[in-house]
Amino acid sequence: MKKLKLQNDSYKILLSDFKDWLDILGYNERTVYYTPIFIREFFHWLESHDIQRLEQITIDTVKAYYKYLGERSNQRTSGGLSKAYLNKHQNALRKFREYLKKHGARTFKIHLRLEKKESAIKDILTQSEVKQLFEVTSYSSKHERTRLRDKAILVLLYSCGLRRKEAVSLDIGDILFDAGRVFVRQGKNYKERYIPINKHNLRILEDYIYEARPMYNGSHGTEALLINKYGNRLRGNCLAKRLHHLLTLVDDQTLREKHITPHCLRHSIATHLLQQGMRIEDIQQFLGHSSLKSTQIYTHLLELL
Repeated sequence: MKKLKLQNDSYKILLSDFKDWLDILGYNERTVYYTPIFIREFFHWLESHDIQRLEQITIDTVKAYYKYLGERSNQRTSGGLSKAYLNKHQNALRKFREYLKKHGARTFKIHLRLEKKESAIKDILTQSEVKQLFEVTSYSSKHERTRLRDKAILVLLYSCGLRRKEAVSLDIGDILFDAGRVFVRQGKNYKERYIPINKHNLRILEDYIYEARPMYNGSHGTEALLINKYGNRLRGNCLAKRLHHLLTLVDDQTLREKHITPHCLRHSIATHLLQQGMRIEDIQQFLGHSSLKSTQIYTHLLELL
């Protein structure tokens, strides 16, 4: 859909400005890349129905567009669009609506319900499964530095509930050992927050910082917490690859078959905290959610577990 050609100049300008807005607000690379593609398809559909101005968009327009999405074929695989993909289109429309609102432009209503994703439950790890991931870090590499880094990555993604970008953006000085806190300065929308961390997990980070990190070439030339073998800040895709590697090592076929991403570990810790009775408002602060609605999804997940 990224190759769809737009004829309307105002739509072209809006699309470009929307992408810049996402980038400025600090959304991750995938969001900045893919969200405008979804809006491009929306604009292309509007043009095909002779809707050339945003003022012409009504509730019925959005519903008709979503009906079209539900019926169109998947260009990569046979069949229609998955529920997860339909949700991405919905979220793109909501982000675009937010962009319009922030810029004082006329917005449109989106009366759509998110599709229930079967994988939302399936890919949340149990505490036992998380423990298995930690256990395989003892033999996840022939290099001790990598094994300790793998363990530190799990602490950041699961125990601290960090987003992938937040984890790789951490500097050494952001681990506040005396205070028992992790300072997140590169949160979503550039929101800063402090995350509590217990002594056990602090020791894991301490082992990595003082024993493993100095083994990497060029480690003294950067303040980045997570670094690669060249002494550069670890990239998000490399972090995801290490997590996938850990999954291949577990002696649990069910766990190996799960589609686990860094964000799944964040979902998992949020669900576990809620199961343990933590207040939803405290979980919101822990995760760095701007809206409580974003956090309340975990209450719905608990009902299905």
